[in-house]
Amino acid sequence: MQIMDEKIKKTIIEFQKNEITEHCIYKTLSRRTKNEHNRDIMMKISDDELRHYNIWEKYSGKEIRPNNFKRWLYVAISTIFGLTFGIKLMEGGESNAQAEYAKISKIVKEAEEIQKEESEHETQLIDMIDEEKLKYMGSVVLGLNDALVEFTGALAGFTFALQNSRLISMAGLIMGLSASLSMGASEYLSTKTETGEKSPIKASFYTGAAYVITVFFLVFPFMVLKNPYLSLIMTIAFAVLLIFVFSFYFSVVREISFKERFAEMFIISMGVAGLSFLIGMAVRGVLHIDV
Repeated sequence: MQIMDEKIKKTIIEFQKNEITEHCIYKTLSRRTKNEHNRDIMMKISDDELRHYNIWEKYSGKEIRPNNFKRWLYVAISTIFGLTFGIKLMEGGESNAQAEYAKISKIVKEAEEIQKEESEHETQLIDMIDEEKLKYMGSVVLGLNDALVEFTGALAGFTFALQNSRLISMAGLIMGLSASLSMGASEYLSTKTETGEKSPIKASFYTGAAYVITVFFLVFPFMVLKNPYLSLIMTIAFAVLLIFVFSFYFSVVREISFKERFAEMFIISMGVAGLSFLIGMAVRGVLHIDV
C-alpha cells in the first residue's frame, strides 16, 4: 500500500508541476497577445490552471516550481507558429495523462472535476481563439499543394528534358514566379465572389507567398548543384520534408490524422512528379532534343 501511495503522490506532484507550468505559459501568452478576445481566453485558462495547481498542492503538501524550459519552448512555438498550434501541440502531448486521473480520483475527490475541465472546458476555450492565420489556412493549403504537385512534377520533367541544372533552375524560377502571380490573382477573384470574412487581398497574398516559398525550396538544389539528377533527388527530399512539416502543422491545428494527411499529399505529389519525369523522357525522345 505504501508503494502505491508513493506512486500516487509522485503522479500528483507531476500534475502539480504541469499545472503551474501551463499557468505561466498562458499568463505569458496573454501578456503578449494584442487581440483582446484572445487575451481574455488566455487569462481564463491561466486562472483555471492556477486553481488546479492549488488543489494538487493541498494533497502533495509541496510548493512546486514551473518547468522553465517547457515554458520557454511553448511560448516560442506559439509566438512563431500561432497560438492555436502551440497550445494544441502542448495540450495534445498530455492526452496520455488523462488515464491517470481515474486512479487518483479515489483519493483526490476533485480529480474528476479537474479532468472534465481539462478535456472539455479548456478545449472549448481554445477553439474560440480568433487567429488570422487559421482564417487563411485554405489559401495557404492551395498555394502549397499546387506548388508541390505542379512544380515538383515540372522540375522532374525539366530534369530529363534539359539535363542542365542552370537551365532547369532558370526555367523553374520563371515558371514558379509566374505561377505564383497567377495563383494569387485566381485566389483574389475567387475570394471576392465569396461572402465570408476573408479579405481577397490577404487571401491572394497567403496563396502567392506559400507558392513562392515552396518554389524557392524546390529550385534551390538546382541553383547550387551541377548534377541535375542529384539536384532532383534533393528537390524530392525537400518536397517530402515540406509535406511532412505542413501535414504535421495542419493535423495539430485541425485535429485530424497526421498519417492520412501526409500519405495523401505524398502520394499525389510524388505520383505527379513520376509521371512528369516520364513525360520529359518521352518529349526528349520524340522531339530528339539534345541540350
